[in-house]
Parts: sequence; structure tokens; C-alpha cells
Amino acid sequence: MTELTSALAAALPDGRVLTDPDVVDSYARDRTFVPPGRALGVVLAQSRDDVVATMRWASEHRVPVVPRGAGTGLAGGATAVDGCVVLSLARMTAIRELSPQDEIAVVEPGVITADLDRAAREHGLMYAPDPSSYEISTIGGNLATNAGGLRCVKYGVTRDSALGLEVVLADGRVLNTGRRTMKGVTGYDLTGLFVGSEGTLGVITAATVRLRRAPREMATVAAEFTSLRDAAAAVSAIVAAGCQPSMLELMDRTTLQAIDDWKNIGLEPSTRAMLIAQAEGSADEMAALCGAASFVAVSSTPEEAAELIGIRRLAYQAKERLGQCLVEDVCVPRSVLPEMITTIEEVAARHGVMIATVAHAGDGNVHPVFVFDRGLAEPPEEVWTAADEVFRAALDLGGTLTGEHGVGLLKKRWLGLETGPVAAELHQGIKRVFDPLNILNPGKAI
Repeated sequence: MTELTSALAAALPDGRVLTDPDVVDSYARDRTFVPPGRALGVVLAQSRDDVVATMRWASEHRVPVVPRGAGTGLAGGATAVDGCVVLSLARMTAIRELSPQDEIAVVEPGVITADLDRAAREHGLMYAPDPSSYEISTIGGNLATNAGGLRCVKYGVTRDSALGLEVVLADGRVLNTGRRTMKGVTGYDLTGLFVGSEGTLGVITAATVRLRRAPREMATVAAEFTSLRDAAAAVSAIVAAGCQPSMLELMDRTTLQAIDDWKNIGLEPSTRAMLIAQAEGSADEMAALCGAASFVAVSSTPEEAAELIGIRRLAYQAKERLGQCLVEDVCVPRSVLPEMITTIEEVAARHGVMIATVAHAGDGNVHPVFVFDRGLAEPPEEVWTAADEVFRAALDLGGTLTGEHGVGLLKKRWLGLETGPVAAELHQGIKRVFDPLNILNPGKAI
């Protein structure tokens, strides 16, 4: 240990600080190709007091701190910076409270998303945010990026389920935001400010989250199309008809082929896209609105529904098998989803780049995944050029650079195209209020 890390270790219980280079490196990166900086060490926080002690030490010595959950981020937001300490919240896994009467839970940041949902379902409730990584991602990471997921078309993103937070600030002070009630407008919405701030304003050590009644009966539709644009048009038709789906997911041919090569799902040669939709009650109307589909199936049992949804959850892992991935998540108004999908196909063809696209189609959140050779340190120039065109097209259609993954490091080069100079100045001003020494996840998000 260095003199600095020895002082940190002295401020914490035994075993909390790791400095072995190989171990530290394993905590220094997320699921992107972004090369991490060299961290001084890792803190394995097990309580709020551990976080408080770490931030007091970091402020005293002006050492950068990079908060980290499970490391499932896709924008480089949790990658280490040179000379930092990585603050892992993965061991803070307590569900402190689950109240069926108030339909809330109080959870620590290391709780796995799916574990909270399973705990809620024992009481006839559910935790609505449902990212594809729900079996490995943590609540803290979901809060940091304002994650969405498969059910966000009906229930909204993580911010819509966050009622209050316990946050350790850069100087070690503890701030409690929000409330346990379903509504309240006292003061500024600090809870909403921290959700999606990517660890740049404070370290979330607990959250009060909203639970919802679990639906009793769900119907699932899987429709195959010979055209990706036809599939996107079916999405628009389902939404316009007021079907209120709780899930509306779209996958292109490249994605389906990757899944089929891996799991042999029986993909037909003519299938160019698949739409998976789910709603409470009957699915007949949604199935009828997929009129251009070459094949439509409606689940008859919960097991069949789980199998259909399971295909969608395989998408990212299947694409990772093809090579390294630049994963993006532009979001556009639902009415222009067919135009966005068509643009992505045209960009891929024009630049000779493999783009595998999935979408939380019901809310216009499109995930074009740019696949490139695994032996390269970063994407080749044609991939960056293609990504640039996709981002600009999304903005031209009235959309945004990121719907749920966050800006991190990967999207900073395009940030000014969306925010503009006034917003950038305000962002920097907010950062200075909460983190005047610029030690919390510096260089990320803004």
C-alpha cells in the first residue's frame, strides 16, 4: 500500500481496501471496450459509514472516486480514472424494508434488480423497472443511469419509481432526499436530480422505491416480419390503438441470427424482424394489428410467455459473441420510429458496418449495436462515422442521444449537439455546488 491507501485503510474496517493490481484491474472497467485508468485501489463498502469515511478521506486528499455497482454499464460511466479509488457498492445488498401496505421498499444500492422484484412478488407486488440486465445489474447502477428496460413503455423508467434517496456527498455529509409518499412538492426535486447523474453528484447508499401491483394475467404476442420497417409500423399501430402494452420489443435480423446461431430458435430465412408484445388480459387486438406479419403467435401459458421474452433477453449476450460492441441507445418520438429504423439500416449498408438493432419500441428507445473486430482496441473509423450519423439522425427526428444507458465517456463527443451552451453552463454550475473539488466520477456524463 502507498501512504495514501494506508490512510484510507486505517479509516475503514479491516478488509475493505484492496490494492493488489490484478484485483483492482478487475474492478476498473464496465462492459464497454473503454480502457480504464490506473486506480490506486478499491473500497468494498458494506455500509453507509464506509462510504462516508471514504468520501471524507477523498476530500481531504483530493483523490477522485469512481462509484461502481455491478459493472454492467454500457457507456463507460464506471471505468476507473488515473489516480482514483473505485468505490464498490456491490456488497450493500440489504432490503431494509418492504411495505406491502404502502407499496414501497427501502433498499441498498447493491441489491440486484431481479431480487427486489422477486421479493416484491411474494406480496403480490412488483418492482417495475426491468432492464435486460435485471439478473445482474444493481439498483444503485439503475439509479445512476436512470435505467429503463422492457416494461418502461407502461411503467416508466427508474426515476418514475424513485421516491427518495440517501446520498453521501463529496465531503462525506449525508443527504436525505424525497419522501415515502406517492407525491410531495416540498423544495426542489433533488431525488430526480441525483437519478441519472451517473455518480457525479453523490454516492447513493439507499433508495425508497415505489412498488406496483403485479398483474394477475398477462398475454404475450410474438410476430415475425419480412421487413423491419413493417415491424416498426406495427409498433406505431399498437400504440395508436390504445392497447397499453406493458412490453413492446423489436429485434432485427442481425440480432435474431446471432441468437439463432447460439440457441437454435428456428429462425425462418424470410424473417427480417420480430416483435414481442405483452399486455394484461387479452392479446387479440395486438395480434390483429400485426397484419403485415408473416407469422403471429399468442402465448397460451406463462411458460410460453417466458420463453418468448427470454429470446429478447438473450440479445446482448448473443451480439457479444460476434465481436466487440459499441452499444448505443438513441430515443426518438414513437411516431418516427420507422424512419429511425430505416436510417440505421441505410447507415449500416453505406459504411459496411454490422449494426444489430433491438428496441424498447413502445417508447421509441432504439439500441443500435455496432459490432467490430475483437482484436481492435477501439472501434474503427467507419464505426464512429456510422455512429455519428445515427446520433445526428436521432436528434434531427426530435430525439435524444441516450434513453437509458447514460452519457458516460462514450457519448461526450456528441453531448453539445443536444444540450447547447446554456445547459452545459448550468450542468457545470450544479456540479460545482455538489462537488467543488471535482472528485466524484470526474470527466463523465457532462
